[in-house]
Amino acid sequence: MAQNAPRDVITDLAPSGTLRAAMNFGNSVLAQKDPASGEPKGVSSELARELARRLGVPIAFVGFDAAGKVVEALKNGAWDVAFLAVDPVRADTIDFSPPYVIIEGAYLVPKHSPLQTVAEVDRPGVRIAVGKGSAYELYLTRALKHAQLIRDPSGKDALDAFLRDKLEAAAGVKQPIVAFAKDHPETRVIPGRFMVIEQAMACPRGRTAGAQYIRQFIEEMKASGFVARALAASGQAEATVAPPAP
Repeated sequence: MAQNAPRDVITDLAPSGTLRAAMNFGNSVLAQKDPASGEPKGVSSELARELARRLGVPIAFVGFDAAGKVVEALKNGAWDVAFLAVDPVRADTIDFSPPYVIIEGAYLVPKHSPLQTVAEVDRPGVRIAVGKGSAYELYLTRALKHAQLIRDPSGKDALDAFLRDKLEAAAGVKQPIVAFAKDHPETRVIPGRFMVIEQAMACPRGRTAGAQYIRQFIEEMKASGFVARALAASGQAEATVAPPAP
């Protein structure tokens, strides 16, 4: 890919002259804040910085604590690119690149819960705390037949509600769920996954040249090892780089 992007791509992806990149700090696999400077770090911010470099424009990060809030902010034109899980509900207003990272959705339950498998969670009387608007909330809304979803503003809020309200389960991205369980020995993670979450770069729908450019950009970043290196540098080496797009 050429280092200097075509003019129509720059106009699509940075119409103000600055690339405004939404960061979802609610997903710690992809985005974290530097404890000293407060600046974004992680694979998503590194991809955004590289994209801005290729566009030849400055970058401005727009922070959020939940994916649902990133999607909602698009109504106000708050960002030019974002890093979100691919979901058909979001595709009405958002164009996605191929995925660059694949992560898993997992369940958390009280340590002595009778629930032992992923399939057992979907039963009457089970209340599952989830972050509203997250990829796993959108998926579970479609997939669950019996359990009830309790929607909270963010994944962190959902985990807090799970403990506070003594709910039967919480759902979320596997790595943060596992970390939470280590800090809360009164809980445990159910083995396995309830979904595969494909994380992609995104731009508002209708920016055709920009959308095509980021599709090519993400494929190059995977193939070159950039994504794997950024994951390792941010302590997320266990996350899986997505395979090449077909």
